[in-house]
Amino acid sequence: MQGLEQKIEKYAELAVTIGVNIQKGQTLVINAPLSSADFTRKIAKKAYEAGAKNVHVEWNDDDLNRLRYDMAPLETFKEFPEWKAKGFEKLAEDGAAFMTIKATDPDLLKGVDSEKIAAANKAQGQAMDTFRSYIQSDKVSWLVISAPAKAWASKVFPDDSEEEQEEKLWEAMFEAVRINTDDPIAEWKQHDKNLQTKAQYLTDKGYKKLIYTAPGTDLEIELPDNHIWLGGGGPSQDGVHFVANMPTEEVFTAPKADGVNGTVSNTKPLNYGGNTIDNFTLTFKDGKVVDFQAKEGEETLKHLLDTDEGAKRLGEVALVPHSSPISQSGILFYNTLYDENASNHIALGSAYSTCVKDGAQMSTNQLKEAGLNTSITHVDFMIGSGEMNIEGELADGTKEPVFKNGEWAV
Repeated sequence: MQGLEQKIEKYAELAVTIGVNIQKGQTLVINAPLSSADFTRKIAKKAYEAGAKNVHVEWNDDDLNRLRYDMAPLETFKEFPEWKAKGFEKLAEDGAAFMTIKATDPDLLKGVDSEKIAAANKAQGQAMDTFRSYIQSDKVSWLVISAPAKAWASKVFPDDSEEEQEEKLWEAMFEAVRINTDDPIAEWKQHDKNLQTKAQYLTDKGYKKLIYTAPGTDLEIELPDNHIWLGGGGPSQDGVHFVANMPTEEVFTAPKADGVNGTVSNTKPLNYGGNTIDNFTLTFKDGKVVDFQAKEGEETLKHLLDTDEGAKRLGEVALVPHSSPISQSGILFYNTLYDENASNHIALGSAYSTCVKDGAQMSTNQLKEAGLNTSITHVDFMIGSGEMNIEGELADGTKEPVFKNGEWAV
Protein backbone atom coordinates (compact mmCIF):
# COMPACT_ATOMS: atom_id res chain seq x y z
CA MET A 1 0.00 0.00 0.00
CA GLN A 2 1.31 3.42 -0.96
CA GLY A 3 2.20 5.82 1.86
CA LEU A 4 1.11 9.44 2.06
CA GLU A 5 4.45 10.81 0.83
CA GLN A 6 4.48 8.49 -2.18
CA LYS A 7 1.02 9.65 -3.15
CA ILE A 8 1.96 13.31 -2.79
CA GLU A 9 4.94 12.68 -5.08
CA LYS A 10 2.63 11.11 -7.66
CA TYR A 11 0.25 14.03 -7.35
CA ALA A 12 3.06 16.50 -7.97
CA GLU A 13 4.22 14.52 -11.01
CA LEU A 14 0.67 14.39 -12.37
CA ALA A 15 0.27 18.15 -12.00
CA VAL A 16 3.51 18.81 -13.90
CA THR A 17 3.27 16.19 -16.67
CA ILE A 18 -0.47 15.99 -17.37
CA GLY A 19 -1.72 19.24 -15.82
CA VAL A 20 0.48 22.05 -17.20
CA ASN A 21 2.52 19.55 -19.28
CA ILE A 22 5.72 21.53 -18.74
CA GLN A 23 8.06 21.69 -21.73
CA LYS A 24 11.84 21.73 -21.83
CA GLY A 25 13.16 25.25 -21.43
CA GLN A 26 9.81 26.59 -20.18
CA THR A 27 9.19 28.70 -17.06
CA LEU A 28 6.60 27.53 -14.54
CA VAL A 29 4.83 30.14 -12.40
CA ILE A 30 3.15 28.78 -9.25
CA ASN A 31 0.68 30.72 -7.10
CA ALA A 32 0.87 28.92 -3.77
CA PRO A 33 -0.13 29.38 -0.12
CA LEU A 34 2.57 29.15 2.55
CA SER A 35 0.63 26.23 4.04
CA SER A 36 1.49 24.23 0.90
CA ALA A 37 5.23 25.02 0.90
CA ASP A 38 6.37 21.38 1.03
CA PHE A 39 4.01 20.34 -1.75
CA THR A 40 5.09 23.36 -3.83
CA ARG A 41 8.74 22.33 -3.49
CA LYS A 42 7.86 18.84 -4.73
CA ILE A 43 6.15 20.34 -7.75
CA ALA A 44 9.15 22.57 -8.45
CA LYS A 45 11.48 19.55 -8.28
CA LYS A 46 9.29 17.59 -10.72
CA ALA A 47 9.20 20.60 -13.05
CA TYR A 48 12.98 20.94 -13.09
CA GLU A 49 13.30 17.19 -13.68
CA ALA A 50 10.98 17.58 -16.66
CA GLY A 51 13.22 20.29 -18.12
CA ALA A 52 11.80 23.58 -16.80
CA LYS A 53 14.34 26.38 -16.97
CA ASN A 54 12.88 28.26 -14.02
CA VAL A 55 10.16 27.87 -11.39
CA HIS A 56 8.85 31.16 -10.04
CA VAL A 57 6.62 30.99 -6.94
CA GLU A 58 4.20 33.71 -5.87
CA TRP A 59 3.50 33.04 -2.18
CA ASN A 60 0.35 34.07 -0.33
CA ASP A 61 -0.61 33.75 3.33
CA ASP A 62 -4.09 33.48 4.85
CA ASP A 63 -3.04 35.07 8.15
CA LEU A 64 -1.52 38.12 6.46
CA ASN A 65 -4.52 38.45 4.18
CA ARG A 66 -6.90 38.42 7.13
CA LEU A 67 -4.73 40.93 9.01
CA ARG A 68 -4.89 43.29 6.04
CA TYR A 69 -8.67 43.04 5.76
CA ASP A 70 -9.05 43.70 9.48
CA MET A 71 -6.66 46.63 9.76
CA ALA A 72 -6.02 48.32 6.40
CA PRO A 73 -8.26 51.22 5.28
CA LEU A 74 -10.83 50.76 2.53
CA GLU A 75 -8.95 52.82 -0.07
CA THR A 76 -6.04 50.37 -0.15
CA PHE A 77 -8.39 47.65 -1.43
CA LYS A 78 -9.24 49.78 -4.46
CA GLU A 79 -5.66 49.38 -5.71
CA PHE A 80 -3.78 46.44 -7.24
CA PRO A 81 -0.03 46.49 -8.01
CA GLU A 82 0.36 47.35 -11.68
CA TRP A 83 3.83 45.81 -11.68
CA LYS A 84 2.35 42.44 -10.72
CA ALA A 85 -0.31 42.52 -13.42
CA LYS A 86 2.22 43.54 -16.08
CA GLY A 87 4.63 40.89 -14.80
CA PHE A 88 2.11 38.12 -15.29
CA GLU A 89 1.27 39.42 -18.75
CA LYS A 90 4.98 39.43 -19.71
CA LEU A 91 5.50 35.90 -18.35
CA ALA A 92 2.54 34.69 -20.41
CA GLU A 93 3.74 36.45 -23.54
CA ASP A 94 7.14 34.80 -23.03
CA GLY A 95 5.51 31.35 -22.96
CA ALA A 96 5.41 30.50 -19.27
CA ALA A 97 3.00 27.92 -17.84
CA PHE A 98 0.89 28.78 -14.79
CA MET A 99 -0.25 26.70 -11.83
CA THR A 100 -2.42 27.77 -8.90
CA ILE A 101 -2.72 25.77 -5.66
CA LYS A 102 -6.01 26.50 -3.88
CA ALA A 103 -5.91 25.84 -0.13
CA THR A 104 -7.74 28.75 1.47
CA ASP A 105 -9.73 28.64 4.69
CA PRO A 106 -13.40 28.77 3.50
CA ASP A 107 -14.20 31.09 6.42
CA LEU A 108 -11.10 33.26 6.09
CA LEU A 109 -12.96 36.54 5.59
CA LYS A 110 -16.03 35.79 7.69
CA GLY A 111 -17.14 38.99 9.40
CA VAL A 112 -14.99 41.23 7.18
CA ASP A 113 -16.55 44.39 5.70
CA SER A 114 -18.04 43.16 2.41
CA GLU A 115 -17.23 46.51 0.79
CA LYS A 116 -13.51 45.81 1.27
CA ILE A 117 -13.84 42.37 -0.30
CA ALA A 118 -15.80 43.76 -3.25
CA ALA A 119 -13.27 46.55 -3.79
CA ALA A 120 -10.33 44.14 -3.71
CA ASN A 121 -11.96 41.70 -6.13
CA LYS A 122 -12.84 44.50 -8.53
CA ALA A 123 -9.38 46.08 -8.43
CA GLN A 124 -7.69 42.75 -9.06
CA GLY A 125 -10.17 41.86 -11.79
CA GLN A 126 -9.55 45.12 -13.63
CA ALA A 127 -5.77 44.95 -13.30
CA MET A 128 -5.55 41.29 -14.35
CA ASP A 129 -8.03 41.58 -17.23
CA THR A 130 -5.46 41.08 -19.99
CA PHE A 131 -3.81 38.16 -18.21
CA ARG A 132 -7.21 36.57 -17.60
CA SER A 133 -7.95 36.85 -21.34
CA TYR A 134 -4.74 34.90 -21.98
CA ILE A 135 -5.96 32.18 -19.62
CA GLN A 136 -9.50 32.04 -21.00
CA SER A 137 -8.27 31.83 -24.59
CA ASP A 138 -5.70 29.12 -23.70
CA LYS A 139 -2.83 31.28 -24.88
CA VAL A 140 -0.82 29.49 -22.19
CA SER A 141 -0.90 26.17 -20.37
CA TRP A 142 -2.49 26.55 -16.94
CA LEU A 143 -3.72 24.43 -14.07
CA VAL A 144 -5.71 24.82 -10.86
CA ILE A 145 -5.24 22.17 -8.16
CA SER A 146 -5.63 22.02 -4.39
CA ALA A 147 -3.75 20.85 -1.31
CA PRO A 148 -4.99 20.58 2.30
CA ALA A 149 -4.71 23.39 4.83
CA LYS A 150 -5.52 23.04 8.52
CA ALA A 151 -8.47 25.43 8.64
CA TRP A 152 -9.92 24.03 5.43
CA ALA A 153 -9.55 20.40 6.57
CA SER A 154 -11.22 21.33 9.86
CA LYS A 155 -14.20 22.74 7.95
CA VAL A 156 -14.58 19.59 5.83
CA PHE A 157 -14.02 17.03 8.61
CA PRO A 158 -15.00 18.84 11.85
CA ASP A 159 -15.49 15.66 13.91
CA ASP A 160 -11.95 14.32 13.46
CA SER A 161 -8.66 15.17 15.17
CA GLU A 162 -6.43 17.79 13.53
CA GLU A 163 -4.02 15.16 12.20
CA GLU A 164 -6.83 12.99 10.90
CA GLN A 165 -8.51 15.97 9.23
CA GLU A 166 -5.55 16.73 6.97
CA GLU A 167 -4.91 13.07 6.17
CA LYS A 168 -8.57 12.52 5.28
CA LEU A 169 -8.55 15.58 3.02
CA TRP A 170 -5.41 14.35 1.28
CA GLU A 171 -7.06 10.95 0.73
CA ALA A 172 -10.24 12.55 -0.60
CA MET A 173 -8.14 14.52 -3.06
CA PHE A 174 -6.13 11.48 -4.14
CA GLU A 175 -9.36 9.65 -4.87
CA ALA A 176 -10.74 12.58 -6.88
CA VAL A 177 -7.60 13.02 -8.99
CA ARG A 178 -7.11 9.30 -9.60
CA ILE A 179 -3.90 8.92 -7.61
CA ASN A 180 -5.33 5.77 -5.98
CA THR A 181 -4.93 3.79 -9.20
CA ASP A 182 -2.14 1.62 -10.59
CA ASP A 183 -1.23 4.19 -13.25
CA PRO A 184 -2.66 7.69 -12.60
CA ILE A 185 -1.18 9.11 -15.80
CA ALA A 186 -2.78 6.42 -17.96
CA GLU A 187 -6.07 6.86 -16.07
CA TRP A 188 -6.01 10.59 -16.78
CA LYS A 189 -5.33 10.09 -20.46
CA GLN A 190 -8.36 7.80 -20.74
CA HIS A 191 -10.53 10.13 -18.63
CA ASP A 192 -9.46 13.06 -20.80
CA LYS A 193 -10.44 11.13 -23.93
CA ASN A 194 -13.86 10.21 -22.48
CA LEU A 195 -14.69 13.83 -21.64
CA GLN A 196 -13.61 15.03 -25.07
CA THR A 197 -15.81 12.39 -26.72
CA LYS A 198 -18.84 13.63 -24.77
CA ALA A 199 -18.00 17.25 -25.58
CA GLN A 200 -17.72 16.48 -29.29
CA TYR A 201 -21.10 14.74 -29.23
CA LEU A 202 -22.73 17.86 -27.78
CA THR A 203 -20.92 20.15 -30.21
CA ASP A 204 -22.17 18.04 -33.13
CA LYS A 205 -25.73 18.21 -31.75
CA GLY A 206 -25.68 22.00 -31.91
CA TYR A 207 -28.47 22.57 -29.39
CA LYS A 208 -30.03 26.03 -29.62
CA LYS A 209 -31.23 25.95 -26.05
CA LEU A 210 -30.98 23.98 -22.80
CA ILE A 211 -34.05 23.80 -20.55
CA TYR A 212 -33.43 23.05 -16.84
CA THR A 213 -36.07 21.85 -14.38
CA ALA A 214 -35.47 20.89 -10.74
CA PRO A 215 -36.74 21.93 -7.31
CA GLY A 216 -36.22 25.70 -7.20
CA THR A 217 -35.03 25.83 -10.81
CA ASP A 218 -36.93 26.56 -14.02
CA LEU A 219 -34.37 27.98 -16.42
CA GLU A 220 -33.80 28.28 -20.17
CA ILE A 221 -30.30 28.92 -21.50
CA GLU A 222 -29.81 29.75 -25.17
CA LEU A 223 -26.50 28.79 -26.75
CA PRO A 224 -24.75 30.97 -29.35
CA ASP A 225 -24.29 29.98 -32.98
CA ASN A 226 -21.09 28.02 -33.60
CA HIS A 227 -20.66 27.22 -29.91
CA ILE A 228 -18.18 24.51 -28.93
CA TRP A 229 -18.37 22.16 -25.95
CA LEU A 230 -15.09 21.43 -24.21
CA GLY A 231 -14.01 18.91 -21.59
CA GLY A 232 -10.86 17.44 -20.12
CA GLY A 233 -7.72 18.87 -21.67
CA GLY A 234 -6.94 20.80 -24.81
CA PRO A 235 -4.11 22.53 -26.66
CA SER A 236 -2.55 25.84 -25.74
CA GLN A 237 -1.96 28.25 -28.59
CA ASP A 238 1.51 26.69 -28.87
CA GLY A 239 -0.07 23.28 -29.39
CA VAL A 240 0.82 21.86 -25.95
CA HIS A 241 -1.94 19.62 -24.55
CA PHE A 242 -2.77 20.49 -20.95
CA VAL A 243 -5.54 19.87 -18.40
CA ALA A 244 -6.65 23.09 -16.69
CA ASN A 245 -8.43 21.59 -13.66
CA MET A 246 -7.62 18.61 -11.49
CA PRO A 247 -10.09 17.16 -10.67
CA THR A 248 -12.40 17.67 -13.64
CA GLU A 249 -15.60 15.82 -14.48
CA GLU A 250 -17.32 18.48 -16.58
CA VAL A 251 -18.04 19.33 -20.16
CA PHE A 252 -18.82 23.00 -20.68
CA THR A 253 -19.62 25.75 -23.14
CA ALA A 254 -20.60 29.42 -23.20
CA PRO A 255 -24.25 30.50 -23.03
CA LYS A 256 -25.66 33.32 -25.12
CA ALA A 257 -25.18 36.42 -22.98
CA ASP A 258 -28.69 37.78 -23.54
CA GLY A 259 -30.42 34.40 -23.83
CA VAL A 260 -30.93 33.28 -20.23
CA ASN A 261 -34.46 33.38 -18.75
CA GLY A 262 -36.06 31.97 -15.62
CA THR A 263 -35.04 31.10 -12.09
CA VAL A 264 -32.21 28.99 -10.73
CA SER A 265 -31.34 27.90 -7.18
CA ASN A 266 -28.00 26.69 -5.85
CA THR A 267 -27.60 23.15 -4.50
CA LYS A 268 -24.23 23.54 -2.77
CA PRO A 269 -22.74 26.48 -0.85
CA LEU A 270 -20.67 28.94 -2.87
CA ASN A 271 -17.43 29.97 -1.20
CA TYR A 272 -16.58 33.37 -2.64
CA GLY A 273 -13.76 35.56 -1.40
CA GLY A 274 -13.50 33.79 1.95
CA ASN A 275 -17.25 34.04 2.61
CA THR A 276 -20.12 31.62 2.10
CA ILE A 277 -23.19 32.34 -0.04
CA ASP A 278 -25.91 29.73 0.35
CA ASN A 279 -29.61 29.02 -0.17
CA PHE A 280 -29.77 31.60 -2.93
CA THR A 281 -31.94 32.09 -6.00
CA LEU A 282 -31.29 34.16 -9.11
CA THR A 283 -33.94 35.29 -11.59
CA PHE A 284 -32.84 36.10 -15.15
CA LYS A 285 -34.53 38.05 -17.92
CA ASP A 286 -32.91 38.40 -21.34
CA GLY A 287 -29.65 37.17 -19.86
CA LYS A 288 -29.46 39.55 -16.91
CA VAL A 289 -30.07 38.91 -13.21
CA VAL A 290 -33.13 41.01 -12.36
CA ASP A 291 -33.80 39.62 -8.88
CA PHE A 292 -31.90 37.64 -6.26
CA GLN A 293 -32.17 36.49 -2.69
CA ALA A 294 -29.95 34.49 -0.33
CA LYS A 295 -30.47 33.18 3.19
CA GLU A 296 -26.72 33.38 3.82
CA GLY A 297 -24.28 35.90 2.35
CA GLU A 298 -26.82 38.07 0.52
CA GLU A 299 -24.67 41.20 0.86
CA THR A 300 -21.68 39.32 -0.56
CA LEU A 301 -23.84 38.10 -3.46
CA LYS A 302 -24.98 41.68 -4.12
CA HIS A 303 -21.38 42.90 -4.32
CA LEU A 304 -20.52 40.03 -6.67
CA LEU A 305 -23.37 40.95 -9.01
CA ASP A 306 -22.32 44.62 -8.88
CA THR A 307 -18.71 43.90 -9.90
CA ASP A 308 -19.51 45.09 -13.43
CA GLU A 309 -22.31 44.75 -15.98
CA GLY A 310 -21.07 41.34 -17.11
CA ALA A 311 -21.19 39.95 -13.56
CA LYS A 312 -24.99 39.91 -13.83
CA ARG A 313 -24.87 37.56 -16.81
CA LEU A 314 -23.67 33.99 -17.36
CA GLY A 315 -20.37 33.08 -18.96
CA GLU A 316 -20.38 29.28 -18.58
CA VAL A 317 -22.74 26.33 -18.52
CA ALA A 318 -21.24 23.01 -17.38
CA LEU A 319 -22.68 19.51 -17.22
CA VAL A 320 -21.61 16.97 -14.59
CA PRO A 321 -23.52 13.75 -13.79
CA HIS A 322 -24.80 13.35 -10.23
CA SER A 323 -22.94 10.01 -10.13
CA SER A 324 -19.53 11.69 -10.57
CA PRO A 325 -16.88 10.37 -8.16
CA ILE A 326 -16.83 13.58 -6.12
CA SER A 327 -20.60 13.61 -5.78
CA GLN A 328 -20.63 9.96 -4.72
CA SER A 329 -18.00 10.64 -2.05
CA GLY A 330 -20.67 12.58 -0.17
CA ILE A 331 -18.05 15.16 0.86
CA LEU A 332 -18.84 18.87 0.76
CA PHE A 333 -15.45 20.45 0.11
CA TYR A 334 -16.33 24.16 0.44
CA ASN A 335 -13.96 24.59 -2.50
CA THR A 336 -15.39 25.36 -5.94
CA LEU A 337 -12.71 23.37 -7.79
CA TYR A 338 -13.99 20.22 -6.10
CA ASP A 339 -17.66 20.99 -5.50
CA GLU A 340 -18.29 22.08 -9.09
CA ASN A 341 -17.15 18.65 -10.24
CA ALA A 342 -19.88 17.04 -8.18
CA SER A 343 -22.69 18.99 -9.80
CA ASN A 344 -24.05 20.71 -12.88
CA HIS A 345 -23.00 24.31 -12.56
CA ILE A 346 -23.10 27.68 -14.23
CA ALA A 347 -20.88 30.75 -13.85
CA LEU A 348 -21.53 34.43 -13.53
CA GLY A 349 -19.12 36.60 -15.49
CA SER A 350 -16.78 36.12 -18.40
CA ALA A 351 -17.01 33.35 -20.98
CA TYR A 352 -14.12 31.29 -22.32
CA SER A 353 -13.41 32.51 -25.83
CA THR A 354 -12.51 28.95 -26.87
CA CYS A 355 -16.20 28.01 -26.49
CA VAL A 356 -17.09 29.55 -29.85
CA LYS A 357 -15.57 28.79 -33.25
CA ASP A 358 -12.39 30.85 -33.81
CA GLY A 359 -13.06 32.65 -30.52
CA ALA A 360 -9.45 32.54 -29.35
CA GLN A 361 -8.54 34.89 -32.21
CA MET A 362 -11.45 37.30 -31.63
CA SER A 363 -11.31 40.74 -30.06
CA THR A 364 -13.53 41.62 -27.11
CA ASN A 365 -16.03 43.32 -29.42
CA GLN A 366 -16.06 40.32 -31.76
CA LEU A 367 -16.73 37.99 -28.83
CA LYS A 368 -19.66 40.17 -27.79
CA GLU A 369 -21.00 40.07 -31.35
CA ALA A 370 -20.69 36.28 -31.25
CA GLY A 371 -22.94 36.28 -28.19
CA LEU A 372 -20.39 35.72 -25.42
CA ASN A 373 -20.37 37.56 -22.12
CA THR A 374 -17.40 39.64 -20.97
CA SER A 375 -16.56 40.62 -17.40
CA ILE A 376 -13.65 41.06 -15.01
CA THR A 377 -14.97 38.17 -12.91
CA HIS A 378 -15.88 34.50 -13.38
CA VAL A 379 -17.61 32.71 -10.51
CA ASP A 380 -18.98 29.16 -10.76
CA PHE A 381 -21.86 27.97 -8.58
CA MET A 382 -23.51 24.60 -8.27
CA ILE A 383 -27.10 23.93 -9.34
CA GLY A 384 -27.22 20.18 -10.05
CA SER A 385 -28.82 17.34 -8.11
CA GLY A 386 -30.30 13.90 -8.59
CA GLU A 387 -33.61 15.65 -9.28
CA MET A 388 -32.46 17.77 -12.21
CA ASN A 389 -33.72 17.21 -15.74
CA ILE A 390 -32.32 19.01 -18.79
CA GLU A 391 -33.77 19.07 -22.30
CA GLY A 392 -31.91 20.17 -25.39
CA GLU A 393 -33.82 22.07 -28.07
CA LEU A 394 -32.59 21.56 -31.62
CA ALA A 395 -32.67 24.07 -34.47
CA ASP A 396 -35.99 22.70 -35.74
CA GLY A 397 -37.64 23.17 -32.34
CA THR A 398 -37.71 19.51 -31.33
CA LYS A 399 -36.61 18.67 -27.82
CA GLU A 400 -34.77 15.67 -26.44
CA PRO A 401 -33.50 14.71 -22.98
CA VAL A 402 -29.88 15.52 -22.17
CA PHE A 403 -30.06 14.81 -18.42
CA LYS A 404 -32.67 12.78 -16.57
CA ASN A 405 -32.71 12.62 -12.78
CA GLY A 406 -29.21 14.04 -12.65
CA GLU A 407 -27.64 11.59 -15.11
CA TRP A 408 -26.71 11.70 -18.78
CA ALA A 409 -29.61 10.73 -21.04
CA VAL A 410 -27.44 10.81 -24.18
